[in-house]
Amino acid sequence: MEEGVIRFDLRYTKTAPVPAYLLSELNAWRRILWQLGLIGQDPARYGGYGFGNVSVRIAAPEAPAGECRFLVSGTQTAALEVLEPVHYCVVNAYDPESNRVIAGGPVKPSSESLTHAMIYDQDARIQSILHVHSTDIWGRAGDLGIAATATDVAYGTPDMAHEVQRLFRESEVSRTGIFAMGGHKDGIVTFGETPGAAGNILLTALAHSYTS
Repeated sequence: MEEGVIRFDLRYTKTAPVPAYLLSELNAWRRILWQLGLIGQDPARYGGYGFGNVSVRIAAPEAPAGECRFLVSGTQTAALEVLEPVHYCVVNAYDPESNRVIAGGPVKPSSESLTHAMIYDQDARIQSILHVHSTDIWGRAGDLGIAATATDVAYGTPDMAHEVQRLFRESEVSRTGIFAMGGHKDGIVTFGETPGAAGNILLTALAHSYTS
């Protein structure tokens, strides 16, 4: 299955970039993850497609489901070590049942945008999401007590949105802030009240994967 390919119905409008200050902390963490090889692009991995994406909420936490506005890194930007505002997109609305995302910005949104949207909808306290690829964490998710989506569910689909809802209902993911994407090789998602909170969860899991 190809990485980095948009599978949802995208309604996209090209618009100006957002102010850089909205991205400061998120970009700092993304650069760390890129340097660790958790985000990037490698000809020897995943058919050469880019992998990993990050986002931050920009709407009021009480926004109703389907209307949580957030900034997400653009599709096919994973190869870049440092992103600028022109590399981010604003997701304005979404509907997992119709597999639709409405977005605007200088670049089209990440192929994982629908998954990000569904995570934000589960808890108003979630302000940032990091999606990376880690062979170490993914391969030991069960041993580390990390919840996982079903192995037959692909990323960027309504089924993945439903799997996110299931995890929040049936597992401790809302407390741990991390899950593995069982059908998305090496895919790991962390989230928290800040990019730093999500990043620390991820790095702690990576350390545990080395030592447990």
